[in-house]
Amino acid sequence: MVRLPSSYSILALLASLLALEASIVGAFDYSMALDKTLLFFEAQRSGKLPVNQRVKWRGDSGLSDGYAQGVNLVGGYYDAGDHVKFGLPMAFSVTMLSWAAVDFRQELVSLDQMGHTLRAIKWGTDYFIKAHPQPYVLWGQVGDGVSDHCCWERAEDMTTPRTAYKLDPEHPGSDLAGETAAALAAASLAFKPYDSAYSSLLLVHAKQLFSFANRFRGFYDDSIGSAKQFYTSTGYSDELLWAATWLHRATNDDYYLNYVVDNCVSLGGTGWAVKEFSWDNKYAGVQILLSKVLLDGAGGAYTSTLQQYRAKADYFTCACLQKNDGYNVPMTPGGLLYLHEWNNLQYPASAAFLLAVYSDYLAKAKSVVKCPDGELQHQDLLNFAKSQADYILGKNPMSLSYIVGYGQNYPMHVHHRGASIAPVSLLKSAVGCVEGFETWYKRPEANPNVIHGALVGGPNAKDEFTDDRSNYEQTEPTLSGTAPLVGLFSKLHSLPRNSAASYNQESQKPSIPYHKPQAHVPVQFLHSITNTWTVGKEAYYRHKVIIKNVSEKPIRELKLHIENLTGSLWGLSPTQEKNTYELPEWLKVLEPGSDCSFVYIQGGAQAKILVQAYR
Repeated sequence: MVRLPSSYSILALLASLLALEASIVGAFDYSMALDKTLLFFEAQRSGKLPVNQRVKWRGDSGLSDGYAQGVNLVGGYYDAGDHVKFGLPMAFSVTMLSWAAVDFRQELVSLDQMGHTLRAIKWGTDYFIKAHPQPYVLWGQVGDGVSDHCCWERAEDMTTPRTAYKLDPEHPGSDLAGETAAALAAASLAFKPYDSAYSSLLLVHAKQLFSFANRFRGFYDDSIGSAKQFYTSTGYSDELLWAATWLHRATNDDYYLNYVVDNCVSLGGTGWAVKEFSWDNKYAGVQILLSKVLLDGAGGAYTSTLQQYRAKADYFTCACLQKNDGYNVPMTPGGLLYLHEWNNLQYPASAAFLLAVYSDYLAKAKSVVKCPDGELQHQDLLNFAKSQADYILGKNPMSLSYIVGYGQNYPMHVHHRGASIAPVSLLKSAVGCVEGFETWYKRPEANPNVIHGALVGGPNAKDEFTDDRSNYEQTEPTLSGTAPLVGLFSKLHSLPRNSAASYNQESQKPSIPYHKPQAHVPVQFLHSITNTWTVGKEAYYRHKVIIKNVSEKPIRELKLHIENLTGSLWGLSPTQEKNTYELPEWLKVLEPGSDCSFVYIQGGAQAKILVQAYR
């Protein structure tokens, strides 16, 4: 019979776990998270890599992109775990990086990260300049998603077609051209204090692309059909407003402010109340940027229309903070905004960035947000943004960091071709299309390369996550998901409670994986969380672990070594060795294909379970 702990011992346990959890939560190093996030963009580079490349497992790739079409399209970024250069999410990512460099310039400079941020932006904008050789021509994609997804190989070994696709007056794409115009306008602001000539060049291209987007209207994925299966656009009205708004901020030209006012109804700027901000839906970003004009007292004759824009910005804010009379953004039980099953983390990341920006605008204007369910101070927005960032970094029911390489416990089987195959420097022979699938994709071990800073797709609606390379909905990282984190982490590090934290450059070195797989063990451990509760403001979890015999032979005398266990455990028998347990007396043999389970309770990261012995 299992002896249950007394009420006194449970209270003592919970008290100790409170202290433990508090120390874990307070330990988030946003500066380290920021540095790793910027490393992700280096890992996604296409083209000839620079001498100061920090991600050494990557090599030159895509060096003939565009040549078959008579244009130089070398450079830019691969979109996710694949090797297609999709223009729309890439341009949105550059806009987000640039917005961070503009609004959080002081924070990035103080962290000595402005140089890395500008280099990340320029890797994208240099490519966009190449892709825009004429006023009404924009090359919007390199590579075909279908053929690319049929192969699993390193970017350095690519054998799939590198077909390039363009937009022109006969094949318009207002959404893609508009987003690229916004990216270049925002980047011109980011570079203005450091390289005025480059800033001016970016602005020239931004103006031409906005004119192209506005004059020749249409969906980009009607013109570039191969994009439809992967990044379908739901509309281009928001991108037209988005581009005009950024051009107004970059130029202070009333022509662009007049555009967003005159077209506020026809393009939906004051009509659409949204709960999502993403690569596809920019309305909330437009509404908050135009609220800044109003809050800065620069509305003038446009004040009444800008107030309508602000009303929609406040709707988005109230919906995120669950203050919108029931019309709120859905959330997981663990407190994460949840909008889509596939790659959901990009949405709370973008929302958190937007709320951090809006918090600054409200603070400077000494204004508040009035919601149906109460009034919000600027600090409320920032606190909520922090809650989403902290969830991403490990304060979640899985006690897992969804930023690869950050913390002790993070995904090791990321759905990413380059990360999952040994680098060219070690495996000098090329990895073929089929060989990549057979040898590397299906490989049960962890990825050989840690793709630092990658934000994976994240958990499901129940806060559950499976670290499996084939589970691409949850384990694939994207540019558009990771980009908003640069501004978010830089802002959070500047908060008073983090101002004294120092960043140790040694932390950039890859650490030993927290849950490195064991080779040739006959059992498999399946973790799940079956219950959760709170004591005060802190959460505790009931972990269930299923032990399954995956071999073809019976297993006897199985001994498990359990590390990082801080709570009580039921279902295993302790041995005389410290932290070592064995199967209960009634279960002498674990037959092939059979399983048993045990449970434990704690508030920190899940325990680490290793097979110590078996017969």
